[in-house]
Amino acid sequence: MKFTNPFKKLFEKLKLADEKGRNQNKSHIPFRLNFLFFVIFGLFVILVTRLGYLQIVEGDKMKAEMKASTTITVKENAPRGVIYDAKGTALVNNVPNPAITFTRGNSMKASDILKLATELNKLIDVTADENLTERDKKDYWLADEDHLKEAEERLSFKEKNLDTTNEYQKLVDKVTDSEIQLNEEQLKVATIFKRMNSASELSTVFVKNEGVSDEELAVVAEHASDLPGVSTGTDWDRSYNDALDGSLRSILGNITTEKEGLPAEVADEYLKKGYARNDRVGKSYLEKEYESDLQGKKGEYKVTLNQQGNIEKQQEIKKGEKGSNIVLTINSDFQKKVDDILRKHYQGLVDSGVAKYSPGAYAVAMNPNTGEIYAMSGLSHDTNSKTLQENTLGTITNAFVPGSVVKGGTVTAGYETGVISGNDTLIDQPIKLAGTSLKGSIYNKAIGNQIPLNTVKALEWSSNAYMMQLVLRMLGVQYQQNMTLPEIASTKESYNKLRNAFAEYGMGVKTQIDLPNEATGVVNTEFGKENGPGVGNLLDLSFGQYDTYTPIQLAQYAATVANGGTRISPHVVKGIYGNTDSGGLGELQKEITGKKLNQVNISTDQMGIIREGFYQAVHGNDPYTTARDLASAKIDPAAKTGTAETVPEGNPNVSTINSNIVAYAPYDKPQIAISVMLPNLDEEHDDTNKAIAKDIINAFADTYGVQ
Repeated sequence: MKFTNPFKKLFEKLKLADEKGRNQNKSHIPFRLNFLFFVIFGLFVILVTRLGYLQIVEGDKMKAEMKASTTITVKENAPRGVIYDAKGTALVNNVPNPAITFTRGNSMKASDILKLATELNKLIDVTADENLTERDKKDYWLADEDHLKEAEERLSFKEKNLDTTNEYQKLVDKVTDSEIQLNEEQLKVATIFKRMNSASELSTVFVKNEGVSDEELAVVAEHASDLPGVSTGTDWDRSYNDALDGSLRSILGNITTEKEGLPAEVADEYLKKGYARNDRVGKSYLEKEYESDLQGKKGEYKVTLNQQGNIEKQQEIKKGEKGSNIVLTINSDFQKKVDDILRKHYQGLVDSGVAKYSPGAYAVAMNPNTGEIYAMSGLSHDTNSKTLQENTLGTITNAFVPGSVVKGGTVTAGYETGVISGNDTLIDQPIKLAGTSLKGSIYNKAIGNQIPLNTVKALEWSSNAYMMQLVLRMLGVQYQQNMTLPEIASTKESYNKLRNAFAEYGMGVKTQIDLPNEATGVVNTEFGKENGPGVGNLLDLSFGQYDTYTPIQLAQYAATVANGGTRISPHVVKGIYGNTDSGGLGELQKEITGKKLNQVNISTDQMGIIREGFYQAVHGNDPYTTARDLASAKIDPAAKTGTAETVPEGNPNVSTINSNIVAYAPYDKPQIAISVMLPNLDEEHDDTNKAIAKDIINAFADTYGVQ
């Protein structure tokens, strides 16, 4: 029997299968290669076709686009609008200054700027900046390419591999003190370099904007082609009318410098509006409040860049426009009179020692029908001397205890809560509560003494007792000697009955004057806390001996009573105006009017009773009539005085008084409403508040011809 290997056939089958597979693979390879070559060839044809199309068909268009890419538009600031008083006198103006400017290209290196600065120093005279820092001098030294290489050689391997910012800081550190010992000419070049290098790409800065001579302007213009980015222009300084002698200066505000640029807290907002970071903008009061109007419209220049990104030429394509002007409601002549009146009377108090602890004096005059401010005057007093300084802002930021001037608001609360309805009679008598000191009217402090007073007479005499009994009625209790007030007297709800009525006149709330940073005064709302309002404080509040208010709030209060109960927002700007061809005051663009904020929620007859009380406070013939000094004013006034017992700041053991007054005139057709606040005087029976009010009313009559 012949032996057969069982694996032989298996090996033969495998061999045949392998050969067959190889043959199949050989047949596939040429096909794959051919397909790949075909695809590559097709893509190549498409590429060549596209390039040909772009070159032949789109060639001109692409050339135009490439050329356009080297042309950019930059903007240049225009002068701000002017601020005028009510009779057209410029209070804030612009003083033009010829200037040398620099617009940085989009690829300028420090070395390029150094070369420009060196050349420019040969053409113009720039005083070396005394405030050049050590870092400024090192930046200048490193801008030289040879110096930069020297510094780079001093870096360690590790330092050379830092990021760009940190590496440069190490380069700065390597510059020695001896290398930045600059001579006078080098300091001048360093000054120019610093100013030019501060410009970001495609932004413009002033190289020199003070004392630029005609010769310098001419020589720079002549060499403009050799000084890429350097040009001549105009800068503007803000100037304030010295004739005002400091009056109103604080409310006019200020603008930032070019170095300050946009304030950090509002930078993003301004950038969205198209401002540049180094733009000068209003940073306080009127300059800030009306920034969008005062800021001019920027001029536009077409700037052509070369292949290196440097500026070849620039051409004006849109002339800048001066900002809009604002006209104030304030007549500077009347303002000056009010300033002089306030200073004369208050200086007398300071010199006599009556105002030893007083921090200042304030007066506001406004139109009760429109909200227009006629005058705002404030003085601050250094209590360590007899020196007075202008502080007009104090009329909207400083708050004091008002005293009895608020009693029109207390009567209003009585009407609104229904505890009285008309010229109701209550008994003026000293109020003695359990555990508290006696509270009463100045003229009636003897327990058991009872004087019947109607509402008009209570305002004329300034009855504290009348106002306290209104509050007791609001609490639902009848006064009895040594009684205890219910706990409801210390609740928010009870206080709000009074405070809401006061707020209808503008006391304790913002008047919404068109000036920033207005204070609301101090209104204690810490109910239930140790220092919160107590039961006795509610009675104090009724005659103005608790919360504090600002002079502008009291002026709005007087205006609201004067016009019959409409609270109108005060405003110091009358309108926004355009420019004439010569840059002067142009046509009205936008009128600014006072807003009607609310109507006092009492009847016309009830408001008439309050107004009659104010009138009788001036024209009454009783010994206790409070404001008879005003009866001889040139136009017939109404008024309400206020005296508040106070403690001066920093002197807790000293007793002083706030002497205040609100008034309006003429009584029948009011055209002026005023407030006067004299805080922390030594003498209780001082009549200076009334003398100031009378003089202001007379000055108004003389200035505006009112009879």
